[in-house]
Formats: sequence, structure tokens, C-alpha cells
Amino acid sequence: MIDKTFESLQRAVADVHDGATVMIGGFGNAGMPSALIDALIEQGARELTIVNNNAGNGDTGLAALLAAGRVRKIICSFPRQADSHHFDALYRAGKIELELTPQGNLAERIRAAGAGIGGFFSPTGYGTLLAEGKETREINGRMYVLESPIHADFALIKALRGDRWGNLVYRKTARNFGPIMAMAAKTTIAQVRQVVALGELDPEVIVTPGIFVQRIVKEAA
Repeated sequence: MIDKTFESLQRAVADVHDGATVMIGGFGNAGMPSALIDALIEQGARELTIVNNNAGNGDTGLAALLAAGRVRKIICSFPRQADSHHFDALYRAGKIELELTPQGNLAERIRAAGAGIGGFFSPTGYGTLLAEGKETREINGRMYVLESPIHADFALIKALRGDRWGNLVYRKTARNFGPIMAMAAKTTIAQVRQVVALGELDPEVIVTPGIFVQRIVKEAA
């Protein structure tokens, strides 16, 4: 019997190793798997490469992971905002590496990894510092930059509901990067508000099929 549910957040992240590349879903706080991040902080993995849309807000979630000194590098599109003080302090002190990627390119690089695409040409970033060291090509009179896919060892994502096979549905904006991150990681761990019985999720509204999810865990009430 296939049952991907884990009884605790701690067990779900127990094998995240030092130096792992970890994708973390979320658009700001919407869809951020904060409970899984807290469990990862407690677990203690270090020297992580984090892939996320931003570099943390305030003092919780991803920002708390940065503040704990667990992140070596972050790949994101929007690192600085009014409350990104933990990232700012680490970056100014030279304690964290940043790979800045325009948001559309970030999403497509993640999607490309999940789709098995070896690379793609994008016009975004051509003629800027973001294109330095990358192959460029003229296509139909327009210049493009070759972008590489982003693969991950683990993806931590948040969904509204899931079943024991790992099928997931999301709530509005909380969907954001979750579906493509689930496809791009070797091990996808989904934090859900509710685990339902098989057959309760309408197949027409399932966004992430269970084949892309290895672990599912219910967040604390």
C-alpha cells in the first residue's frame, strides 16, 4: 500500500544533509512552508543552497533559517525588501552568496529542471551584468541568453490538502512555485493543512500529481 504520509515534521526533514540544495515554496509569506522550515532549523543541516523567490521576510520562516546561519547560498529574484534585514546583514558581512535571477527566468529554470530540459534561451538579462559569462545568441533578430535549469535535492512546499499518495491541491496565491518545485527536486516534502482519504480530491482540481511528491505531512493545528 502506498502511503507517503509522515507522522511528524521532524521525521519528514530528518535526512536533509549538509550542503543540500533546497527549494522552498512561497511568494513572500503566501505558501511558505514555515512549519517545515522550523523543523529544518531544529534538524540542524548547514551549508545549504536555498532556492526561493525572495530572501526572507521579518524574523520567521526563511528569514529564521538565514538568521540561524544555515544557508551558504541563496538563488532568488527579489532579495531585498523593507524587512529583509537578516539577508542584508549576512550579505554585507560576506557570509552568504547570492545568485540573482529575474523572476521569470527563475520560474523557467525550475520548470526546465522538472521537464528534463538541458537549458533555454531567454531575452531577459541580455546586456546586463546578469548575462556575464553566459552564452548569448541572436534568434530572429533578437539577442538571448542561455539559462541553465535548477535542480534540487529537496523541495519544501505547502499545499491546502493532500492524500496519502501525495496528490495536492493549493489555495489561491499559495500555489505559486510549489508545482514546479515539486517536479524539479529529487525529494519533495509537502506540508498540508489537511490529509484526506483517497478519492476525496477531485482529479480535475489536483494540481500536483502524487508522482512528484515523496512525503506529505500535516501541519500542527
